[in-house]
Amino acid sequence: MRSHLLNETTADLYRRSVTEGVERVAAKLATTQRPHTGISVDELAPVINGIDLDKPLADAGAVLDELEDVYLRDAVYFHHPRYLGHLNCPVVIPAVLGEAILSAVNSSLDTWDQSIGGTLIERRLIDWTTERIGLGPAADGIFTSGGSQSNFHALLLARDEACRLVMKKALDEGRELTKAELLPKLRIFTSEASHFSVQKSAAMLGLGYEAVISVPVDRNRRMDTAVLALELEECASEGLFPMAVVATAGTTDFGSIDPLPEIARLADEHSAWMHVDAAYGCGLLASPTRRHLLDGIERADSVTVDYHKSFFQPVSSSAMLVRDRDTLKHATYHADYLNPRRMAEERIPNQVDKSIQTTRRFDALKLWVTLRVMGADGIGSLFDEVIDLAAAGWDVIDADPRFEVVVKPQISTLVFRYVPEGGDVRADLVDEANLHARKALFASGEAVVAGTKVDGNQYLKFTLLNPQTTTADIAAVLDLLAAHAEQFLGESLALHR
Repeated sequence: MRSHLLNETTADLYRRSVTEGVERVAAKLATTQRPHTGISVDELAPVINGIDLDKPLADAGAVLDELEDVYLRDAVYFHHPRYLGHLNCPVVIPAVLGEAILSAVNSSLDTWDQSIGGTLIERRLIDWTTERIGLGPAADGIFTSGGSQSNFHALLLARDEACRLVMKKALDEGRELTKAELLPKLRIFTSEASHFSVQKSAAMLGLGYEAVISVPVDRNRRMDTAVLALELEECASEGLFPMAVVATAGTTDFGSIDPLPEIARLADEHSAWMHVDAAYGCGLLASPTRRHLLDGIERADSVTVDYHKSFFQPVSSSAMLVRDRDTLKHATYHADYLNPRRMAEERIPNQVDKSIQTTRRFDALKLWVTLRVMGADGIGSLFDEVIDLAAAGWDVIDADPRFEVVVKPQISTLVFRYVPEGGDVRADLVDEANLHARKALFASGEAVVAGTKVDGNQYLKFTLLNPQTTTADIAAVLDLLAAHAEQFLGESLALHR
């Protein structure tokens, strides 16, 4: 079995095996005619469950043949121009090259003695990102597994920083306040269109879901700062503490960007930590033409970025950035076997000192290789393309009498729904028709779209992250959705006659 270990004696086997795997994937990419095959769970599950994992095939070629049947054939291919579903991007080749290198070398980014060059590359990319944001000379951060972890990490820092400040103030005033007494009084403010990870984070941090105050949005689906101001005042009047205000730069459903400068002002007035979830909108940091859409983000205390969304990187590649590196100490623990305190005193750069993970992949390498090949403008121009596409797509949907579209996109998401002519069909049937259209389209494999609810009604969603997608693709998918919805309504109305 030692013949399977990657080392100096197996370099040729490694080269042959990986090359064969790359050739299989390249062949699939070159011949893919639709986003996926439309296979169902009931069809595929017995095939996979029937494989005896205790009886290996031994030969990599045979495994690749099997993989064709259980994965490659039926995978959802995000590079296809009619994949319009979730926040999944086609990936750039330099990043895939970085992925291949980091997987083979297998550095672990927790300590300096496990990843010497990797540690410095990650730190340089953190600095590069904080410079793009404008967080200042004391900024720092850490790569994470994704936006949910980044948001959780940021809110952990916000919680402990709020506790530190409030407890210190109480002590200065001659009274003692314990952390246990304070936690139930902490509140987080975020828009009703923000990511659900804010609520999950509050629960995991011991604050409970009820600690999150949901702020309404305006007609453009951006946080209503007038209501935020009132909610913050009410919080103070009730003897509660505004721990954090979470603004979103690119909501999952609408791609809307909250009014960051006004939110920053209000957070500052109430001594609340300002976190900006820019997991989706972070691509604007590299945009040659649209960086101004993120004006105000430089005033944040922490920022989430997902390079695996709008920087066209493979999953996973995310980071959490902070204005003040000292706040990262709230997540620091020194283990004698790994990162003893003396190492910090000796200025040995152990990334685990900043992270809530220990063992951690060298995901930063993908972005490093991408920037060294394409440059920031190259990445940003791709994101600009999909934003332009979304604007053109809005025109297409808005001009189509079969559909209604919610709001003009700020970045690259379109939320809309099918509406039958005449408007005399029951609202619940219209909802069911839209839900059916999405499911039927997915089952056909012809295209993939997402869905959501707006004001309690069922809507459809295009998430546009592929510069290869055209308005012709958008129009074709609209025709497919309308056909499925019309068929459903025709059959449903016939049954009720």
